[in-house]
Amino acid sequence: MVTIYDIAKKAGVSAATVSKVLNGYPDVSQRTMVKVQKICDDMGYRPNSVARGLATKKSSTIGIFFTDHLNSGFRHPFLQDILASFKEVVGLAGYDLIFFSDDSPNNHLNSFYERARHRNVDGVFLMGVPRTDPNLHNLAHSHLPCIAIDLDLIGPRAGFIMSDNIGGAIKAVNHLVEQGHKEIAFISDVFSTKPGQDRLIGFRAGMQKHQLPVKSEWILNGDFTEQGGYQSANRLLKMEQLPTAIFCAGDMMALGVIRALHENGIQVPGDMSVIGFDDLALLKYVKPGLTTIRQNKEELGKRAGVELLKMMKDANYFPASSALVETELVLRETVTKPRINKNIEWV
Repeated sequence: MVTIYDIAKKAGVSAATVSKVLNGYPDVSQRTMVKVQKICDDMGYRPNSVARGLATKKSSTIGIFFTDHLNSGFRHPFLQDILASFKEVVGLAGYDLIFFSDDSPNNHLNSFYERARHRNVDGVFLMGVPRTDPNLHNLAHSHLPCIAIDLDLIGPRAGFIMSDNIGGAIKAVNHLVEQGHKEIAFISDVFSTKPGQDRLIGFRAGMQKHQLPVKSEWILNGDFTEQGGYQSANRLLKMEQLPTAIFCAGDMMALGVIRALHENGIQVPGDMSVIGFDDLALLKYVKPGLTTIRQNKEELGKRAGVELLKMMKDANYFPASSALVETELVLRETVTKPRINKNIEWV
């Protein structure tokens, strides 16, 4: 195996000079740099990434922590588009990704920071981590660059990117009201995530904007799954008074709501309108087409990558702690004007 000592001997320079050339240090003459690089090519030398990392204290890797409440892993419908655009940005900058498993029985013994330091990653990307996780404090207040999606992570070297969830929820309420709905239920987030809480804030703000009452019994907790939406809708249907529309904090819950309504003989949107949030890719296979609020998932991943690269490159760069990505109302088939006669005989 060719070593830097072999390169140094053939080039007539020190091993330290070879190391400087390989690591891009500027205090080496152009002539020496060209000579050393040519000898490396001629001798087929390839730097050992581990040894190089020890020397430079850089590993050219980024650690990814993904907490999945639904146990769907990388099949999670929201993860893939964000991760793909994030990987494209940091990959072009020469970084590889390390995924930290949350299934190990010993993971509770180590914090995010300790595990990241153990793997010598240059930065950390977090998705789906609950705000209440006690391990976040050490990470946020460390000097390890980290960026989060949908988690208000703030620290000396920490920041976050998220969709404008409040504004998106207001758009959903505005659309329902424009169609004539005044009695609107909301299926929220049992996990108390930042996006779930902000969408509830936006729902309340939208209703207040139009001077419409918010009935506490019409705000139900869901878990962002189809089954969670299904169960919430069945609880709602047992109430004496029913809304004319349901706004769900996530598309999967909206699909569960529609299934429950259909099983009870309630047509969507003829008898009741439903609107979701996310615009998941699988919606193109769903009939009727779900009206929803689209998150720009590719832009979320791209911005996260750009911000993290800036932090890793510049120790004095402070990330934008409130970077919001605009949402968009997507009109499909599950929202229409409410029936004038609400005296429907539910089955």
